[in-house]
Amino acid sequence: MKPTLVILAAGMASRYGGSKQTEQFGPSGEIIMEYSIYDAIRAGFGKVVFIIREDFAESFRELVEPKIKGKIEIAYVYQKLESHVGNRQIPPDRVKPWGTAHAVLCCEDVVKDPFVVINADDFYGRDAFEKAAKFLTTDVQPNQYCIVGYKLSNTLSENGTVSRGVCDVDGQGNLMGITERIKIYRAPGKEVIVYEDEKGLHELTENTPVSMNFFGFHPSIFSLCEQQFSKFLDNNIQNIKSEFYMPSVADYFIKKGLGTIRVIPTSSSWFGVTYKADAEGVKTSIQDLVEKGEYPTNLWV
Repeated sequence: MKPTLVILAAGMASRYGGSKQTEQFGPSGEIIMEYSIYDAIRAGFGKVVFIIREDFAESFRELVEPKIKGKIEIAYVYQKLESHVGNRQIPPDRVKPWGTAHAVLCCEDVVKDPFVVINADDFYGRDAFEKAAKFLTTDVQPNQYCIVGYKLSNTLSENGTVSRGVCDVDGQGNLMGITERIKIYRAPGKEVIVYEDEKGLHELTENTPVSMNFFGFHPSIFSLCEQQFSKFLDNNIQNIKSEFYMPSVADYFIKKGLGTIRVIPTSSSWFGVTYKADAEGVKTSIQDLVEKGEYPTNLWV
């Protein structure tokens, strides 16, 4: 049994102002997602499932398949508004997808093994995939999932504030909850990281574990997503901006005592394109890793 990589690629960039999921960042024209696939393959993953928009399917296949076909099993899933909605009437002006947990639910028919879920436009690093693969092949259970925890200092942007899910971890290394903190940044002229809220500034340590939406699941998660999505729709279907998020399902799983979510610390640095100005920094970071021998100049040659 080999774990599966599920990539959320159906979203659209808003703050970035372009298609950051298909921008070329690697020295041979690689997009960020290709590095995740490459890391997953060498960590022992056997299948990749892309969650995409149906109207983007043909161009997406042309972009990805020539590079990875034959190197890993490939499957596609379309996140449609009507999927798993039943007989409920969707508001006619609802355009926005239902969210990340709904996207995962749409994979139910094609994902049969333990799997991880990641974003298409984030760089997660080799160490994260290797540790996740080990967990999914040795420790995952219907009542034991995982989340990769990044050091906060390894996830900041030099071009503006960021929002991060700060992980509350117990003495056994299990997740107790995730608190969303907004406006996080390194204070100018100081060696401290702070976040802002209505009460002012608050310090966070460099090693504060944060979630970058890198979850590891047993296929049992699908039934829980189905149950929770039904409740979500009962309460939110008329709100055209409401979304059903994976951290909400994870929080319910923990708080109801259904099982544990182990926080797996990683030494990897996360980077992504939150702001347009981040793009050059991402290219430089990838080039540095190539020069250090972490990745070949061309991933697929």
